[in-house]
Amino acid sequence: MLAVLGQTWALLLGMGLLMIGNGLSGTLLGVRGAIEGFSTFEMSFVMSAYFVGFLGGSRLTPEMIRRVGHIRVFAALASFVSAVLILYPVIANPIAWMLLRVMFGFCFSGIYVTAESWLNNASANETRGQALSAYLIVQMMGIVAAQGILTLGDPSGYTMFIVPSVLVSLAFAPVLLSAVPVPAFETAKPMNLAQIFRVSPLGCVGMAMLGLKFSALFGMAAVYGSLAGLSVAQISILVASIYLGGMLMQWPIGWLSDRMDRRRLIAAVSLGGAVAATVAVAAGSYLPIILAASFVIGGVANPLYALLLAYTNDYLEGDEMAAASGSLVFINGMGAIVGPLIVGWAMDGVGPPGFFIFLGAVFGSLCLYALYRMTRRPAPSAEGTGVYAPIFAETTVVAAEVAGEWATEYQENLEMEEADEAR
Repeated sequence: MLAVLGQTWALLLGMGLLMIGNGLSGTLLGVRGAIEGFSTFEMSFVMSAYFVGFLGGSRLTPEMIRRVGHIRVFAALASFVSAVLILYPVIANPIAWMLLRVMFGFCFSGIYVTAESWLNNASANETRGQALSAYLIVQMMGIVAAQGILTLGDPSGYTMFIVPSVLVSLAFAPVLLSAVPVPAFETAKPMNLAQIFRVSPLGCVGMAMLGLKFSALFGMAAVYGSLAGLSVAQISILVASIYLGGMLMQWPIGWLSDRMDRRRLIAAVSLGGAVAATVAVAAGSYLPIILAASFVIGGVANPLYALLLAYTNDYLEGDEMAAASGSLVFINGMGAIVGPLIVGWAMDGVGPPGFFIFLGAVFGSLCLYALYRMTRRPAPSAEGTGVYAPIFAETTVVAAEVAGEWATEYQENLEMEEADEAR
């Protein structure tokens, strides 16, 4: 791991600062929207707009990089992100915020594509898994740290919008000044949706449902907190608990994933999420229970992405995994656009409990569908399954492809070692 950090510390430092800025701005908007008097449904469109931009950026940025190169794309998107962050408090209008969030999501998607390409290029085959893990930890720690910063200022003023703008601007220095060579950029052409659905119906349906959950959970948690009357500090703790759960539960779920029928695990963790959401609804306004339930919900929601990706790869050949990853990222992105709109409508109808009611319904539906799929075909043999690769749910096709490549290489090395021992 020390060798990995030595090679990629500039990239990881830059991504850490980026995630602090991104995490701070997301929660801050949820709080500031309530101060400005925006309705829950209006805020749902604002939060959904980020995922519209993110999906668009993941499709268009690769072509931009091929035309003008990583450095120019990276620098251009950086300037737009800083400008958007400053404009939020200047133009306090839900339609303006929605348009700014589209641009913000587009830019961050492009930034992720560029940074992940560099990270992949800086890692050797034998260290790629460790680099992915370090990248995941940095992402999560950055977002958690952002929640602490939010408690230090007044969300009704300008300062808390200037802070993430400065952090995002500083984040590009270690990346752009790094001695890491600029990589050649390539991504596989995605499978069409009919092809990927025939290969793995559970992978497709699960990714769509995960998009619904992820965007509702991570986009609307601060809006829920404001509607529930929580203080800024309490909202920060709520959001931090969701991300901490996602970080800490990644590895135990990954360990189980390589040792059992993944459909059973998908059903089990989805059931856990549904139960936790039900407990949160029953808890009413009792914050300790809500925080504990949010930790569990975040803890099962984030690893589900890597779990569904690994399950789908179990039915693919090695040269098909990159193309499938692109399709699954697209399906996940389409679900993510819709999630905040539905949960905003639910909270408008029944109040704050609508947030957890929606999450519980989606988790429960995925659990039932996974159980149904278990009756349609047997599990793949242990020899035919790949390795779980930790990856963040808000990812681009670059990281998804890297995770798939690493899992394939790792599995091949294990099989070679076992064959050598048998001889």
